[in-house]
Amino acid sequence: PLARLLGPAIDHARDGVVVSEGQARLTAEKFEEIKAAPGFVDAYAVDGAPPTAGTPMRYPALADTLTRLAEAGLDDFYRGDLARALADGLERVGSPLRRADFETFRARRVAPLSVALAAGTVFNTPPPTQGVASLMILGAFTKLGVSEADGFAHLHGVVEATKAAFRRRNAHVGDPRWMTVDPADWLTPDGLDALVREIDPAKAAPWPEPPAGGGTIWMGVADDKGVVVSFIQSGFWEFGSAVVPADAGVLWQNRGASFTLQDGPNRLRPGARPFHTLNPALARLKDGSTLAYGNMGGEGQPQSQAAVFTRHVLFGQPLQQAITAPRWLLGRTWGAAADNLKLEDRTPPAVVDALRAAGHDVEIVESFSDLMGHAGAVKRRADGVCEGASDPRSDGVVAAL
Repeated sequence: PLARLLGPAIDHARDGVVVSEGQARLTAEKFEEIKAAPGFVDAYAVDGAPPTAGTPMRYPALADTLTRLAEAGLDDFYRGDLARALADGLERVGSPLRRADFETFRARRVAPLSVALAAGTVFNTPPPTQGVASLMILGAFTKLGVSEADGFAHLHGVVEATKAAFRRRNAHVGDPRWMTVDPADWLTPDGLDALVREIDPAKAAPWPEPPAGGGTIWMGVADDKGVVVSFIQSGFWEFGSAVVPADAGVLWQNRGASFTLQDGPNRLRPGARPFHTLNPALARLKDGSTLAYGNMGGEGQPQSQAAVFTRHVLFGQPLQQAITAPRWLLGRTWGAAADNLKLEDRTPPAVVDALRAAGHDVEIVESFSDLMGHAGAVKRRADGVCEGASDPRSDGVVAAL
């Protein structure tokens, strides 16, 4: 029953949860630019200041909203009394959203995109997400014939495949109603061969391309019946729009920041859905296992997915090792200003030197950097055993229930 499903969240919101290290750090870092957003300080500050880690915080308005949903049903969020209150609250703070926008919204159940690899079939979400970029990266990389993890050929190959995939993504991906290409064509053998032809195995291609933006969490779940779920949720920026209007305690996202005023699939128009970076991944592997994996981090999502998948599936690293190992990021995320190739300082010096010699603009960042996003994975093996891994860069955990 819905009341049972929402019960723990209602109790946590009403009784309080302890502020994590990540929440405390990000609130302090962003506080000056978001403290004026309507309702933010009341909901997410303590005595008008950012909270410290370990501080219990209560969210009574959110508890009331969840209680209302448990009693009236989830549709009340879009077409009931709660929807009316949310729309009125947004209108009061200057949002263009109105009750009609709530009432006409419908979640869509869509067919995933997929790419067939020697190890199995990998699935991801279709536009307006960047899921096709994640699949293009893996499809192109597997054609390069790389046989060893974490050397120059591995990192260079994935980075160059990322550039080729992002060029197509940036030019064409948006609301599918206004796209002029079929993204599935990029995942055919011919489409992947065209990507590979853009990759020089010894030399870095020029970069950057225009970046996309990027608080997000990824979550994976597997059960003993063989059901595996790969899920991602996001407010876009660390606190979304930072707007918490009226008395509902709901923090509103700002995915609309991905719209543009130029012609194309991402042009701002009534009823349009913006391009966004969310792309939870799932793979049915030839060994009979099912792998759900993903991460937060804007531009870094397809790149960290490629790191985890190639290390674990193609090169046989244990799942936790594949996530813990040093990662890289091409481009910007988390407010970084540079579009260069960022490597964690645990990357072997010989690999760093080889990447620089190939023409990559390399920047070394600290170990376990937030820039790399927060990855996770859950795997159900053919023998029914479930395993998982979480990222030491985040507050995430693996839990067996």
